[in-house]
This record gives sequence, C-alpha cells and structure tokens, in this order.
Amino acid sequence: MKHIVQTFGAIAMFTFATNPGAAADTQAVNPAGLYDPTPNGYSHVVVAGDFAFIAGQGGETRTGHLAPDFEAQVAQAYRNLATALDGVGAGPEHVVKLTTYVVDHDQSKLIVLTRQLQGVFGSHLPAQTLVPVPRLALDGMLFEVDAIAVLNAGNAER
Repeated sequence: MKHIVQTFGAIAMFTFATNPGAAADTQAVNPAGLYDPTPNGYSHVVVAGDFAFIAGQGGETRTGHLAPDFEAQVAQAYRNLATALDGVGAGPEHVVKLTTYVVDHDQSKLIVLTRQLQGVFGSHLPAQTLVPVPRLALDGMLFEVDAIAVLNAGNAER
C-alpha cells in the first residue's frame, strides 16, 4: 500500500509539474457582500473548470460582527455561503460537498445544524463531513463551513 501511495504521489506531482498552465485555468472570486480576505492570504471562491471551491465561511458579518450564540452563527455562515455561491452564478443546488467545523460539538448543536441545513438545501442534501474542533480561527467563532459546487450542472455537452 505504501508503494501505491508513493507512486500516486509521484504521478500527481508529475502531472502538476508538467502542466504549468493549470493555474491559469482558475479564477479567484471575492463577492461583494463578504469581507475582503486578500490581506489574510486567500480568496472566498476559486473556480477551476466546472468546480467552485468555497473557503470556510464563518458566522461573521461583512463588518466582522460575530454573534455570541451558535444558531445565529450557523445562520450567518450559510448566508455567507449563499453570497459566495451567488458570486459565481451558483446556488445551494450546485453544492455537492460540505465540510463543517463545530466547536465543542454535541447533540444540541447537531439539531441546530440539521435544521439550518434543511432550510438552506431542502431535499438537495449534499455530502457532508462534520469535524468537531476545540477552536476556530477567530475568538468566539463556533462554526465554519466550506463547500465544493459543480457549476454548469446539467450541461449535456460535458
């Protein structure tokens, strides 16, 4: 197995090393309505081909206000995710994968998270990984979600 992983890594490195134009096929997007993340060294969304990779969205507003309670932060984080998706012409129906990070996760937080997910995604529930964590990037931050979306979904010419 170790040999297979090493071989795959070498193939992946070779593929990237021999495709210098790959980065030119990406586009960074920082939608209006979200704070400017470039001073912190990242973009809210990177589009690569038919995929949009959305950076972790927390419960802070555009001005940096962070509500003190979990439910309010989850709701704001999903509003931020919607803004990021809208910035690349996508919506919740385009999301195929979520990763959520919950500080001090417990059953009560899972109930809140599930209710918010159903409100945002309805019957289109993407794959999701929930990662309990002891802390996130900002003091008082209790929740963060990142996503992968497929753009041009339903394009029969693909």
